[in-house]
Amino acid sequence: MEKVYNKLIRDKIPDIIVEDGRLPICRTIKSDREFEVFLKRKIIEELEELFETPTREEMADLFEVIYALANLHGFSKDSIEAAMVEKSSARGGFNDRIVLEVVIDGFGGEDDGAHE
Repeated sequence: MEKVYNKLIRDKIPDIIVEDGRLPICRTIKSDREFEVFLKRKIIEELEELFETPTREEMADLFEVIYALANLHGFSKDSIEAAMVEKSSARGGFNDRIVLEVVIDGFGGEDDGAHE
């Protein structure tokens, strides 16, 4: 029986398939552009799996694909994590579980000249 996948897989998966007595037909992506497309598809796949089963392993899978995409664009894992710390310091994190529902313009805050 044959099953078509056409998806990005981890490096050791072909060997695991062979050990299972099956024959994998694979190719190596040559262009960065195509690799980026497959990484983005993989992010969606991993995110759907995380939504379905929110485990540590699924979270790790998602992070690994995101880090691969970051690396493709020249960003290291450390630089991404530093950006996370900077953004969290400047704008906060998500610990307080705040949901923004509506913003009303011209209410309080900086003087916009409307009260002259």
